[in-house]
Amino acid sequence: MLSTIKPKVTLVGAGPGDPDLLTLKAVKALAEANVVLYDALANEEILSHASKEAITIFVGKKMGNHAYTQDQINQLIVDNALTYGNVVRLKGGDPFVFGRGSEEIEFVESFGIPTFVVPGISSVVAVPASQGISITKRGVSESFWAITGTTSDRKLSSDVALAAQSSATVVILMGMHKLSQIISLFQKEDKGNLPVAIIQNGTTAEEKVGVGTVDSILNVVKEQGLSSPAIIVLGEVVRESNKLKGFYEEFLLKEIAG
Repeated sequence: MLSTIKPKVTLVGAGPGDPDLLTLKAVKALAEANVVLYDALANEEILSHASKEAITIFVGKKMGNHAYTQDQINQLIVDNALTYGNVVRLKGGDPFVFGRGSEEIEFVESFGIPTFVVPGISSVVAVPASQGISITKRGVSESFWAITGTTSDRKLSSDVALAAQSSATVVILMGMHKLSQIISLFQKEDKGNLPVAIIQNGTTAEEKVGVGTVDSILNVVKEQGLSSPAIIVLGEVVRESNKLKGFYEEFLLKEIAG
């Protein structure tokens, strides 16, 4: 009976892509869900943790292809909670890192529906780590910036210009369409030799990696056909990665020879 429905919404972080990087708490939340609303960055293998009876609804947003607007997603979460009870909103990475999770929680709570959050492993840290890049390292980088490449008004975040002036590691999400602008900001700060890694579909079987410097990375992207979704990492820590060290040693030898 409808009168016994107890609405509840759990915002769950799906992690960076590898389904094994899901938390135990996320697995439990999915198993108990009546409805799962999932986005484009949540690996669909993760849905196998939901009950066979659970309703699964794709509400993903990709560049130029929005299944639903954010307002429609907010309303869908509420409607499904009121109709079916236990709803899991599954979002890629961590829902509170550029995932608009707080907006969804605020909307749901305005209806008096109880909400819970299961944090996810953020791709900001996990994707560079998958390539041996430690985004902080003693004596190399004391801090890091995590920046969205594309703001809500589709412009490049003004924080990128500030980040380019610092010695911190800079990790940019959703920035591939603004890569040339990002590169020019670092070139303005005389950082043409700063190491850069671009990791597409990080932690998944489709992972592709391009490495270079601020001055060479646009050519690397073109040669290797790199595109979204990808994470851009700029900083000396890229050179420190055991996996990428060989490339930079070779690059420096060429520079010296040239």
